[in-house]
Amino acid sequence: MPSLTSVLGALDPTSDRAVFRQIADRLREAIDKGRFKEGDKLPSETELVEHFGVSRMTVRNALALLQQEGLAVSEHGKGVFVRPRPPVRRLASDRFARRHRDQGKSAFTVEAEAAGSRPEVDSLEVKEERPTQDIAARLGSPRKVLARRRRYLLDGRPVEFATSYLPLDLARDTPIAQPNPGPGGIYARLEEMGHRLDHFDEEIRARMPSPAEVRTLHLASGVPVIHLIRTAFDAEGRAVEVCDTVMAADAYVLSYQLPAT
Repeated sequence: MPSLTSVLGALDPTSDRAVFRQIADRLREAIDKGRFKEGDKLPSETELVEHFGVSRMTVRNALALLQQEGLAVSEHGKGVFVRPRPPVRRLASDRFARRHRDQGKSAFTVEAEAAGSRPEVDSLEVKEERPTQDIAARLGSPRKVLARRRRYLLDGRPVEFATSYLPLDLARDTPIAQPNPGPGGIYARLEEMGHRLDHFDEEIRARMPSPAEVRTLHLASGVPVIHLIRTAFDAEGRAVEVCDTVMAADAYVLSYQLPAT
């Protein structure tokens, strides 16, 4: 194994940059250059104290900074490790292709398989409720909706929490109201009911998570979320579903193919 000197180098005593930030800079550069790979354990506090000749608190502040940036994660009693990068690519132009529904696969299943990961769904809740003003406006002002809440996991790790809202007059007493709507998910059931899907509108923004989202997605300190609201329209122009999704930003790469004309 290379020495820490060759991997991290030395601090600049003439710099006015705080020492703990210099240490974080050296570790960040080593991660970026692949000297520490995903899942690798970073040098221990003791090793960094000895290498840089600084206090333990200075080293802890440097490691905490990397964790706040989402580059590293601490495992109690084991150390600090390089955080894995996004394993799943969401190809926006393909993920809702009809051929996937015809094969009985949801978009999440297709993406997980492409990444070689094991998809799971838990924390499932299906209930009738009154929509918020925003959801009602997107769906054409129904008095009540069917809400389907679920959490998605990849290889046992929570990566996404989503709630689908459908007009109650459309979804009540259909397979969509069941915990398992069947192969291809709710979009396949909508099309079987005569609502052939025409297009989707998506709004995306990045933000820091709420405390509840941190708990639900088991987010490390400093990891933001991607908040996506998608509205599905049928061929008649009716909004048939709104999906409000919160994703761990370190679990996905969002990929788009845009026309040049």
